[in-house]
Amino acid sequence: MSVLNRMYRGETNFDFIAISKKTLVASGIAIVLSLLILVVRPLNLSIDFTGGTIVVVPNESEVGVEDVRDSLRDVGQGGARVQITGEGFILVQTEALDASSQDELVRAVAVVAGVTVNEVNVDAVGPTFGDEVTRRAAIALFVFLAAVAAFISLRFEWKMAVSGLAALFHDLIVTAGIYALIGFSVTPATVIALLTILGYSLYDTVVVFDKVTENVHELHGRATYTEIMNLSLNQVLMRSINTSLTSLIPIGSLLFVGSFVLGAETLTEFSLALFIGVAIGTYSSIFIAAPLLTRFKEGEDEWVRTRRRVERRRGLEPADAEEVVVTETAVEVADHGAVPRPPKQRRKRR
Repeated sequence: MSVLNRMYRGETNFDFIAISKKTLVASGIAIVLSLLILVVRPLNLSIDFTGGTIVVVPNESEVGVEDVRDSLRDVGQGGARVQITGEGFILVQTEALDASSQDELVRAVAVVAGVTVNEVNVDAVGPTFGDEVTRRAAIALFVFLAAVAAFISLRFEWKMAVSGLAALFHDLIVTAGIYALIGFSVTPATVIALLTILGYSLYDTVVVFDKVTENVHELHGRATYTEIMNLSLNQVLMRSINTSLTSLIPIGSLLFVGSFVLGAETLTEFSLALFIGVAIGTYSSIFIAAPLLTRFKEGEDEWVRTRRRVERRRGLEPADAEEVVVTETAVEVADHGAVPRPPKQRRKRR
C-alpha cells in the first residue's frame, strides 16, 4: 500500500514529536527574524491607520520617481512617498494636510503628470480617524485571542489553550514579518485577513486537540501521551492537508491571477495575508501546538506514572517473562549443579 493511501486511511506512523525539537527551534528562529524585520523595516501602514493624503494620477508624461520628487519639493512635500505603479499611475502619499497645502500638492502632481486637476484622485484621512481605526483593530485582535483562550480552556483544558495561543502568535508574527519584508501596504482589509487566518489556524488546532482527547479516553493507561499524540497527528494528517489545499487553491488564484495578472491591486493585500496565513497555520497546528502540549502533559505526575507503567509492562512481555524464568533456572543450575528430581511417592500396600 502506498504512503498516500496509508495517509488517507490514517495508518501512517510518522514520529512528529521526535522531530519537534528541530521544528520548535526553526519556528523560534523565524519569530526572532520576523521581529527584527519589523524593527528594521516597520509595517507599511496605510493612511487608514496613520492618517494622511493619497494622490493618484495617470502618468501621461511617463515621468520617473525623481521627477515627481523634484516637483513636490517646490511645494514643501519633498519627503512624500512616491510610487510609479505598473498600471501607469503616479501614487503620492503624505501626512495629513490642510486644505491649501492639499490643493498645492494636487496642482504640482497634475503638472508633472501632464494632466488636468480634474483627473487627479485624492483620498484624505485625518489623524483622528486613523487612530480610531488602529485602536479598533487592536481591540478586535485582543477580543479574538481572549475568546480563543476561553473556548479552548472550556472545551478542553488550559494547557491546550496556551499551546494553541502560542501557535496563533507564531502565525501572526511570521505573517507580519513577511508583510514588512515585502513592503505591501497594511489596510483594514489586511486586518480582516489576519483575523481570518487566525481563525483557520485555530480550526486546524482544535481538530488535532479533539482527536487527542478522543484517543486519550481510549488508550489511557496503555500508551504514553507522546504515543497518543503521534497517533492522533497521523490520523488527522491527511484531513489537514486536504483542508489546506482546498483553501490555498482558490486563494492562490485570487492572489496570482486576480492581483498580478489582471492587475487588481486591491485584492493583493487581502489574498496575500490569507495565502501566507493558511500555509503557516497548517504548519503551526502540527509542529508547534501539538509538541508544546505534549511537553506540558508529559511533565504531569499522572502521565509520568503512566509512562513508567507502560514501560514496565512492555519490559515484561510474555516472551520476555519466559526468558527471565529460563535465565533464573540456568543460574541455579550453574551454582548447584543439576537440579534433582523430586522423590517419587510410593503407595503403601496393604
